[in-house]
Amino acid sequence: MAENNDSFVSAAEILCDELRNAVMSIPESRRANIQEIRLRCGKPLVLTDGTSALFIDSGGRVLYSLSDNAFRVTQRHIYDTFRRLCSYSVYSCANDIKNGFITVKGGHRAGLCGTAVVSGGKITAVNDISSIDLRISRQITGVSEPVIKRLCPLRSGVLIAGVPSSGKTTILRDIAYRLSLGIDCKIMRTVVIDERGEISGTYSGKAYNELGLCDIMNGYPKGEGIMQAIRAMSPQVIICDELGDEKDCRSVEQGINAGVIIIATAHASSFEELMKREHIGRLIRMGAFGNIVMLGTSDRPSHIEEIIDTERITGE
Repeated sequence: MAENNDSFVSAAEILCDELRNAVMSIPESRRANIQEIRLRCGKPLVLTDGTSALFIDSGGRVLYSLSDNAFRVTQRHIYDTFRRLCSYSVYSCANDIKNGFITVKGGHRAGLCGTAVVSGGKITAVNDISSIDLRISRQITGVSEPVIKRLCPLRSGVLIAGVPSSGKTTILRDIAYRLSLGIDCKIMRTVVIDERGEISGTYSGKAYNELGLCDIMNGYPKGEGIMQAIRAMSPQVIICDELGDEKDCRSVEQGINAGVIIIATAHASSFEELMKREHIGRLIRMGAFGNIVMLGTSDRPSHIEEIIDTERITGE
């Protein structure tokens, strides 16, 4: 509990002074469950815990329903917090900003909304930031124990699937930690391709999340990262987050063809939904992922609903 409260405090420290003082009004008993701090220009400050939204009034009292007295976020709050997210160097974060997020000290991730600058059909910048969603990173050890004990020794890849905020990255992080140290399994050479810095929480070269003996390739796109890991690090397992498009899935296929076990995540509310996604469904049918770990809803983060043997389901 204390560690989770520390995560809340370290996330609050990123906010501008007035917002930080406001969110620190939240009772300590509630802090451990807060998943997001949402800032919207001209709208009430919102904290979410997966099941409900909390507000704060001008006197610092917690409100459990929306009220006219709720603390409202101003453009100045957004601007000052955005500059803090960038460590006062917006230029150095330009690539992350155009991709819609910034990973900050402590492994927290700030999603951004604003006005897109588009050139040649691609987003080249985001101006006039109007919303910030600060997702609080927490390392919870032991959550992957059922996966490790059931599936190890690993013979094929594992795909962790669930809806947004269901705890996919938390499970993935713990798997990396346990595999690399040989907890309830044999030690495996494990490389983490941390495209967004969210698994390891790397900030200025330091990983703020404990990943045991993993080799961490921070900021690498999945494709380049997977191939470079194979060339340089001779991994047995490669771990990466959020498979989505055809390029991601081609990268996974290349890794599998090189004899590496891939463990990754994907957004989906059911196995049937996964199979309907063209590229991920193809990977499953070709045997890239021998098991699918389906997580529950966002109100029960990292709760494992089911572990599916894909060979039994697909009949291949």
